[in-house]
Amino acid sequence: MQTPSYLSDPYPRKATVGVDVGGVMVGGLAPIVVQSMTNTDTADIEGTVAQVAALHRAGSELVRITVDKNEAAAAVPHIKEKLLAMGLDVPLVGDFHYIGHTLLADHPACAEALAKYRINPGNVGFGKKKDKQFSAIVEMAIKHDKPVRIGVNWGSLDQALLTKLMNENSDAGSPLPAQKIMHEAVVQSALLSGEMAEKIGLPRDHIILSAKVSQVQDLIAVYTDLASRSDYALHLGLTEAGMGSKGIVASSAAMGMVLQQGIGDTIRISLTPEPGGDRTREVIVAQELLQTMGFRSFIPIVAACPGCGRTTSTVFQELAQKIQEQLRENMPVWKERYPGVEELTVAVMGCIVNGPGESKQADIGISLPGTGETPAAPVFIDGKKSATLRGDNIAEDFEKLVQEYIETRYG
Repeated sequence: MQTPSYLSDPYPRKATVGVDVGGVMVGGLAPIVVQSMTNTDTADIEGTVAQVAALHRAGSELVRITVDKNEAAAAVPHIKEKLLAMGLDVPLVGDFHYIGHTLLADHPACAEALAKYRINPGNVGFGKKKDKQFSAIVEMAIKHDKPVRIGVNWGSLDQALLTKLMNENSDAGSPLPAQKIMHEAVVQSALLSGEMAEKIGLPRDHIILSAKVSQVQDLIAVYTDLASRSDYALHLGLTEAGMGSKGIVASSAAMGMVLQQGIGDTIRISLTPEPGGDRTREVIVAQELLQTMGFRSFIPIVAACPGCGRTTSTVFQELAQKIQEQLRENMPVWKERYPGVEELTVAVMGCIVNGPGESKQADIGISLPGTGETPAAPVFIDGKKSATLRGDNIAEDFEKLVQEYIETRYG
């Protein structure tokens, strides 16, 4: 009997051209890269440094910053210098719109400090100026040996191209739905811009494409088509995804479908932060998406039961939360001290029904007593019962066992 494809190759990757972004490889068959973007005024050097540092420490391997005015461009080399002084060699991506060609020309230190430039072909210039200003940015990238992301966004799509395709479609005998033409315009804008950059002289291994849309089915359709028509490295993301759980669900549903097809070399979860919210949440969601799909490991996974009528105590919920927070807080140190610790699995279960079984499947797990059960908590290590915890300090005792296990196995 033939082996089903999902068993023989559960995690496919479409090979693309590899691009070196400040020492981080994007594309080829390199691991999928997590990136994010600041929402500070880049001219605010201290504020931007603080947010870049927080994003990078949370796991963002590339961080994009807005370069929209002279003050922002002038600040970029100082931001880079301060980050390096903190021991953070994080590649910075400059986000340019409308006047990028002028800012890069007038601020060569900015052009050199950035690891990559991002151009939107829909607003790099208009009319006769479009090709000239696009070429100017590409030539600056060539001069400084920097890669470029050509980032199409259907909110700022090239209207001349869209109008041309719409007119051709209306003249066709059997016109396609307008949504299909919109998809084609997004894909063509990316591909034509990539080809133009190559003609100017930018090597193929210095080009990343993205085609941002804001609806799940549109993203799946556009990136599936784009990947089938080129081998450029692809930046993947659902733009304007929204706030909170809506943004997380939409981004995960869209990108999960595309990633499973082997499409996507670097991702960003574009979440609208809640008032006073933590910008690093988008980094954590991106990591969790890649890890739950099996593409990368960033932090030990904590498996915990959802709770039911057998688990009226909140002890297992509190312990699961505490263990998860402990693991994430310690990872910056642990990933250096304990290589491989990110692949650790921990189980915190709430009763006898699935507790022992789930705990045996994890590297280390605890099965807490449910309602009416004997007040004892067996601990399983590498599939075997290792200890039974009792008393008022079960949580603290289990935390110590987790720490000892990490030191023994990964130290």
